[in-house]
Amino acid sequence: MAAPAPLLAMHAVSKRYGPTVALDDVSLAARPGRVLALIGENGAGKSTLMKVLAGAVRPDAGRMTLAGASYAPAGPTAARAAGVAMIYQELNLAPDLSVEDNLMLGRERSRFGFLSRSEQRRRCRAALDKLGHGALDVRTPVGRLPVGTRQVVEIARAVLDEARVVVFDEPTSSLPRREAEALFAVLRTLTEGGAAVIYISHFLEEVRTVCDDYAVLRDGRAVGSGELKDVTEPDLVALMVGRTVDDLFPRVPHTPGEPLLTVNNLTGADRTPEGASLTVRRGEILGVSGLIGAGRTELLRAIYGLDAVRSGRITVSRSGAEVAPGAGPRGRIRSGVGFVSEDRAGEGLMLNRTLAENATLGRLGPLSKCGLLNPAAPNRATAALMQRLGVKARGPGQTAGELSGGNQQKIAVARVLHQDSDVWLLDEPTRGIDVGAKSDLYRLMGEAAAAGKAVLFVSSYLPELLAVCDRVAVMRRGELVAVRPAAEWTAESAMAAAVGADSACADTVGADSGAGETEPSPSEPKAR
Repeated sequence: MAAPAPLLAMHAVSKRYGPTVALDDVSLAARPGRVLALIGENGAGKSTLMKVLAGAVRPDAGRMTLAGASYAPAGPTAARAAGVAMIYQELNLAPDLSVEDNLMLGRERSRFGFLSRSEQRRRCRAALDKLGHGALDVRTPVGRLPVGTRQVVEIARAVLDEARVVVFDEPTSSLPRREAEALFAVLRTLTEGGAAVIYISHFLEEVRTVCDDYAVLRDGRAVGSGELKDVTEPDLVALMVGRTVDDLFPRVPHTPGEPLLTVNNLTGADRTPEGASLTVRRGEILGVSGLIGAGRTELLRAIYGLDAVRSGRITVSRSGAEVAPGAGPRGRIRSGVGFVSEDRAGEGLMLNRTLAENATLGRLGPLSKCGLLNPAAPNRATAALMQRLGVKARGPGQTAGELSGGNQQKIAVARVLHQDSDVWLLDEPTRGIDVGAKSDLYRLMGEAAAAGKAVLFVSSYLPELLAVCDRVAVMRRGELVAVRPAAEWTAESAMAAAVGADSACADTVGADSGAGETEPSPSEPKAR
């Protein structure tokens, strides 16, 4: 059966920003009733291409057609009127307004100069019903809804606008599995209605599940396209990064040594975490798995002093003394503890400040003389860190918000390196970054362990925990329920522990997570 003719076609689109070539002669086609995966590393040009499609950026060259007619939107409003809808990773909703008011914003229905609430609610419920959410009360403030349901509200706006092309930008990066699967069902509803969907994601296994076709961008150029059934995952990775990547999880040999971070019966002010105990050794990467809401982030924040602690003890062997629970992040930094937040934009980086300011924050002493900061020293230190980490940027004076997600994450890690932290607390460090940047971070973690650092690594993506870590812990409802060598876990056993179906969990905790543990268990690999 022949593939349907493209609903959207972009031909030879180019865009430059001064000397920087963002898009270079890019073409792609999206077909009705199909999902097109738009794949590429951060900085490959995906966002710029979609901004051209949405009318937010005017291209320097090229042309577009929509349903066979010329398409050149003067702005986002014109693109929306033509039937192009964008569903961004950061949802564009007003949390204090109701579902109805969000859906009808700019689409209000009036009668005799007054809002026609009955007509608006009828239209809203019809749109939501098409997406399988007809029971949602449209009077509910959006801020009270789960993230997955908020996404449905955003998609319902596209339904109201009768969008023919719908673009999803990293839609599942903050969703638990159940809500992600519900989103996939919504995508199928859109395509069954004849829409063309463009799907941007760094999760290749997710792309395999959701998409029919693919287009790959690298360095602003289109380097491959076709049907997903005709290409392998290694082939996609090679197209994305421009080189063959045989091992997405590089391993640097390292040997766990004596305990470096010891946590005893740590309980947060709101009882999350609850009675958590663990030991991370020098030269070890300890992963933490669990369902969304299990308390993994709260555990790291409590260890770092960002969240209040009700009880418990934290000891870092470099300082040789117990770290006071109320000491706060400054005390943790002095004790040799560094932290990379999962909320890169909200609290991990100062996006409106320079890379030098971000990278050297928290340790200005080595850059000062007689108590006075050497103005050139932060730039020199940051330039060295950028070279070591392979950060793609104009220089230390560039603002962090101008970088791609992967390069922003490297700057967040650069701060931990600059602080000379012995203990690395990494909370979802690979979320929302491309496979090349992920591979770089995995290698960096291995190098840190090889240098005698202790790495505590939280992730929602179990394959990377099992591939990168020496041991993996599982959290459930605020408690650490199991800590085992990575080789002893499977996806099934980790999920069983996370949902409380693993009868062996209680036997495992006492043996593997206590403060008195000083040697690797017999079954644990001595080096990785």
